[in-house]
Amino acid sequence: MKLFDELAEWWPSIAGPDEYRDEAVFFGRLLRQSGTPRPRTLLDLGSGSGNNAFHLKAHFALTCVDLSPHMQAVSRHVNPECAHVLGDIRSVRLGKTFDAVFVHDVLAHMTTASDLKAVMKTAFVHCRPGGVALFVPDEMRETFEPSTDHGGYDTEKRSLRYVQWVTDPDPKDTTILVDFGFLLKDSRGRVRMVHERQKHGLFPRAEWLRMLRSVGFTPSVVSDKKIRDVFLCRRPRSQR
Repeated sequence: MKLFDELAEWWPSIAGPDEYRDEAVFFGRLLRQSGTPRPRTLLDLGSGSGNNAFHLKAHFALTCVDLSPHMQAVSRHVNPECAHVLGDIRSVRLGKTFDAVFVHDVLAHMTTASDLKAVMKTAFVHCRPGGVALFVPDEMRETFEPSTDHGGYDTEKRSLRYVQWVTDPDPKDTTILVDFGFLLKDSRGRVRMVHERQKHGLFPRAEWLRMLRSVGFTPSVVSDKKIRDVFLCRRPRSQR
């Protein structure tokens, strides 16, 4: 996808760490209060440009996994203190476990139940017995509404503005469409336009809970009016 490949270096002009602060503070507090002793190690699956990691690293020893080397380059610049691993979160195996696992924006790109379940399995395998995993889907079928959004930032060398348009052509399937329009201005003032269409996954809450249980987690739904519904899951202490 262009957004994570040729446009990856533009991410600081699309969304920076400040835009993620309120949610990241909520997620970090939820994870820290999830049990005793508090989690110390955290695996961020699908870490992207590292905007969540920027805030979470103050409380956890963080390992960031992402499929895009271009997005990881952005994250390494923002989060040099964090370990970074290049890998597909549906299949990556690091050979160790963590106190907690965090999965955020990347969940939108799991468009089939098999892909989503594979990510859940990866999280389970890397979560220590008694540890927790936090899944943060952008949308769920019960609460989805078509929407538009816009934004962008200026830096010393470049500027970007975007429009995001989310639609659901077929409410009976498990996907929605997200169209992005980008206006990119370089240091010479030249402007070009880029369009990208992405297909995102959309699943009902009951399906989420069923799949989380099927991989071995004990899940619960945490609701916050200012944030969104998230799934806080515990791996039982007994090995499976």
